[in-house]
Amino acid sequence: MSTTEQLQIPTTHKPKWQERFDFFDTYGAPNDPRYKSALKAMPTFRKKLLINGNVIAFFFGPIYLFVLGLWKKNLALIGIMFATYAVVSIILAVLGMEFPRALDNGIGFGFSFMYAIVTNYAYYLKEVKGEQGWNPFKGMRL
Repeated sequence: MSTTEQLQIPTTHKPKWQERFDFFDTYGAPNDPRYKSALKAMPTFRKKLLINGNVIAFFFGPIYLFVLGLWKKNLALIGIMFATYAVVSIILAVLGMEFPRALDNGIGFGFSFMYAIVTNYAYYLKEVKGEQGWNPFKGMRL
């Protein structure tokens, strides 16, 4: 596809997805400076959350990404989760400590937050741009 062709946003999605797709189409990826300033200019926290995060992905991330057809990115995130827990478990075992519940909850919350932030733009890339890669952080600001 040449860069001069205009991408058409699918109209079969719900209005909340249409709004997200329009926002990404207008202001670019989350790592684009235009995105950050446009997000700051939004009038309500609810609108910011609609664009920047995904509540369903926060609570049901691994399942929801499979439902959306983002299986490659989901497998990559699950791999990152397993690797993180394995490294932390090994470090704690070497130190002779049990896995603290607070640390487990904190890591779990971090991964839930990661799913919430990554989902909307990843779905935009799949549905509008036709990109279905393994990198879950493509276009994200880290």
